[in-house]
Amino acid sequence: MDNTAPDDRAATQAAPRPLPLAGLRVLDLSQVMAGPFGCMLLGDMGADVIKVEPPAGGDQTRRSMGFRMKGEDSPGFLALNRNKRSVTINLKTEAGRELFYALAETADIVVENSRPGVAQRLGIDYETLSKRNPRLVYASISGFGQTGPWSQRPGFDLIAQAMSGVISAMGLPGGEPIKSGVPIGDLGAGLLAVYGILSAIIGRQATGRGQYVDASLFEAALGLSVWESTELWATGRSPQPLGTANRMSAPYQAFAAANGHFVVGAANQKIWLTFCQVIDRMDLTEDPRFRDNRDRLQNLPALVAELNAVFKTEAVDHWVNAFIAAGVPAGPINDYAQVMASDHVAARNMVMKVEHPVEGEINTLGFPVKLSGTPQEVRYPPPLLGQHTRDLVDELGLSDRYDELAGGGAFSQ
Repeated sequence: MDNTAPDDRAATQAAPRPLPLAGLRVLDLSQVMAGPFGCMLLGDMGADVIKVEPPAGGDQTRRSMGFRMKGEDSPGFLALNRNKRSVTINLKTEAGRELFYALAETADIVVENSRPGVAQRLGIDYETLSKRNPRLVYASISGFGQTGPWSQRPGFDLIAQAMSGVISAMGLPGGEPIKSGVPIGDLGAGLLAVYGILSAIIGRQATGRGQYVDASLFEAALGLSVWESTELWATGRSPQPLGTANRMSAPYQAFAAANGHFVVGAANQKIWLTFCQVIDRMDLTEDPRFRDNRDRLQNLPALVAELNAVFKTEAVDHWVNAFIAAGVPAGPINDYAQVMASDHVAARNMVMKVEHPVEGEINTLGFPVKLSGTPQEVRYPPPLLGQHTRDLVDELGLSDRYDELAGGGAFSQ
C-alpha cells in the first residue's frame, strides 16, 4: 500500500530524474572516431567523460579534415566530443602518470584505442590500473583485437572493411571495389564497445569487480555482416556485390523513375502482390520467374528490367506516393542537405544547436535514441584542448601540487 500523501507523490513525480549513467566517470584516452564516438554516447547518457589528451595537439582529429571554421578544432572533432571535459596529460612523464593514476582511482571506465601493447608500455594498461581500482571497466578498441595474427596491424575503417569482406560484397556487379561511405567499422566498434562496457558495469553490481573489454574495427564490420555470412554458409559461395539490392528479398532496391531514383521494398509475398497492383502489373504474379521470393531472387536481372520499364514512365514522387498510400515501403533517395532540412528531422530533433566557446552556435546531430523519463541534453560543448585541466586537478584534491606536477611535465610535451 502506498502511504505517500498525494502532494508528496506529485512532487516526487515532478522531480527531475538523473540521466541513467550519472555518477559514472569515464576516462577517454581514445582518438579519431571509434573511441570518441562511444565515449560521447556514454556522456550523452549522463556519464562524466574526461577526455585525456596529449599536450601537443591533443586528439589528432582536432587538426584533421581539409576545412576549418573559426577556431583550430576541426568540424570532425566537434562532431564526436560533446558532453566531455578535456585534460592534457603527458603520460610519458612520471608526473603525468601520477596524475593519471589519481584520476583512474576515481574512474569507473577507461577507453583507449592505441595499438596492442602501447598502453602496457606506458604503464596505463588494465592489469596496472585494476590493481589500483579493482572496480574499473577497461575497454580497448583496436583494428583487429588484442590477440590473433593480425593484432599488430594498424587499424583503419578502410582496412577493416576490406579485410572483413565488406568491400567484396559492395558496389555494382563487376564494378570497382567500393567501401561503405558510412564508416561501419569505426562506428560499429564504438557502439559495440559501449555494449560491452555497459554489460560489464551491470555485471560489476553482482561481483564488485570490473573487467577488460576487447573490441575491434574488424570484428565490428564482420559482426554486422549477418546476411553475407548467412549466404556464404548456406550456398558455399562468397556473396557478390548487388548494388542496392537485398540478399534475402526481391524487389528490394533502388529503381530509376523518369526524373531520378527511389527505393522500394517488397519484403514479403503480401507486399509483393500489393506492389504489383500499384504498378498495374498483376501479370508478374503469375510469371513463373517471379511467383515467389526465391524465384524473384534467382531471376533478379529480368525482374529489374521489367520494373524499370514501368518506373521510367512516371516521376519519383508519383511512385513513392502511390506505394506509400498502398502500404508498400518506399522513399526517395535524399542527399544530406535534403535530410537535414526535412520536417521529420526537425520533429525528431535530430539537428541541435550548441553554443561553443570559440565557434559560437554550431550544429550537432541530435540524440538518435530517445529516453522518455530522462531525456538527454548537451551539458558540455566539445571542449577546447586542456580546458578543464585545472578544474580536474582541483577535484582530485591536488591543487597545492599543481605547480609541482606542472614542473614535472605532467601537462606539457
